[in-house]
Parts: sequence; structure tokens; C-alpha cells
Amino acid sequence: MDFKQILTTLPTVDHLSGLDIVDVNQQVIHHIPAIEGKLGSLRVYYALALAFSGQLDRTSAEKGLALFAEHTLDAKANIGKHPNIDFLFNVIDKSLNYRLIAVEK
Repeated sequence: MDFKQILTTLPTVDHLSGLDIVDVNQQVIHHIPAIEGKLGSLRVYYALALAFSGQLDRTSAEKGLALFAEHTLDAKANIGKHPNIDFLFNVIDKSLNYRLIAVEK
């Protein structure tokens, strides 16, 4: 499936204003807002939050890359073009662990 098809299988995010990624000190280190152009990323990260009990680690990041489908290949070829995918690469490369916190409207 391509990314557009995968999106149809993911939970909706109409009730969210965004999603925070926090470190072990509860500091927000990344935020994905619920705005046009970021909604696909928000849906992927929200799906990861639900599927992995709010944990973002190597395993959940790998699943996220699979969900981003063809955009993952584009991100590998064009570092910086897809910052939310680059973030997942970084989690995997550095064996990082974060919490995903959905921010309700």
C-alpha cells in the first residue's frame, strides 16, 4: 500500500490539536501540530502512540517508517525534506526512547 492508502487505515486526529514528543525529563523536544501539511504525520505518530502505549523507541519508529511508505525512501534520499520521518531515523540510529503524548483540543 502507498501512504495515501495507509492513511485511510489510521485513526483520525480530528479531536487533537497536535502531538508532543517528550524526553525522560518530560521536556517537549518535538511537536507535530494539527495543521494542513502535517496531518499525515500526526496520524502516523498518533497511531504509534495508540499501538505502542505512548512509547517511541526503535520498534515503534521502525513501524512508523513502514507506515510512511514511499515517503520513507524519499526522506532517505532527501535529508531534511521530511523532518518527522528524519526524527524516526534518529530514534533508530541512536536507540532513543521518548513518550508520545496526544494533545486534545
